[in-house]
Amino acid sequence: MKVQERTGAGNHKSSGPAQHVGERLPMSARERKPALAALAVLLILVGALGATVLVLRAGERIEVVRISADVPAGKAVTDDSMKPVMVADDPGVNYVRWEQRNALKKLQAKNTLVAGTIAIGQMFSDKAGLPDGKAFVGIALKEGQYPAGIKVGDRVSAYRVGADADKSGGSNANALIVQDAKVNDIVKGDDSTIGSGTLPVTIMVGSSDVAALTQAAAAGQVALVLVPSTTS
Repeated sequence: MKVQERTGAGNHKSSGPAQHVGERLPMSARERKPALAALAVLLILVGALGATVLVLRAGERIEVVRISADVPAGKAVTDDSMKPVMVADDPGVNYVRWEQRNALKKLQAKNTLVAGTIAIGQMFSDKAGLPDGKAFVGIALKEGQYPAGIKVGDRVSAYRVGADADKSGGSNANALIVQDAKVNDIVKGDDSTIGSGTLPVTIMVGSSDVAALTQAAAAGQVALVLVPSTTS
C-alpha cells in the first residue's frame, strides 16, 4: 500500500520578517522657554496696571470755584457770585479750589467773568487794572435809554439824546458820543435805586471819550444801543 505523504505546504506561513508600514520617527520633546513666557506675563500685568492707574486718575475729582453770577472787571468775587463744582483734577490747570474761596474774595477780576465760568488763578489780580487808554464811566439810565436785557460784557454805542443832541447842524450823526464801549457793571435792585427809576451802568470807554460822555451823563442825556460784539 502506497503511503500518501501529505505535504504541509499549504499549512506553513512565510517565516520572513514582518514589514512595518508607515512607521513614525521618534520626536524630541518641544523645547520650552520659561523666560519668554514670564516676560509675556509681566508685560500683560504692566499693561493692566497702567490702564487701571489711568482710570483711577480720571476718576479723581476736586471741588473748585465756579462763577455763578457775572463779575465785572476790577470787581471781587463775593459769596453770592460763586458756587462749588466738582471737576477732574488736572495738574496743568490752575484751578481755584473751593477751600481757597476766602482768599479769592480779596482779589479782583482782570476781565469781566461770565456766569458759569470755572475760576482759574490767572483770571485774578491783587489790584484792578485797565487796558492802556481806557477808563470806566458810570451813568444812570432811565427806561428807554438802554436796551432790554442789557448785561455785563455787552458791546454798546453811546448817544447823546435830548434838546442839545441836534444843536450842531441838526444831524443825528453828531449825537454819537462813543462808537464802541463795553458794559462793565450793572447795579440791579440796589437800595439807592429803588423808586428812582434809573439803572446805574458802568461802561469802559476810550480815555478820549470820557469828557463828552461824563458831560452828557451828568445831564441825563445818554442812551445806549447794543452793537455786534467784536472778536479779537
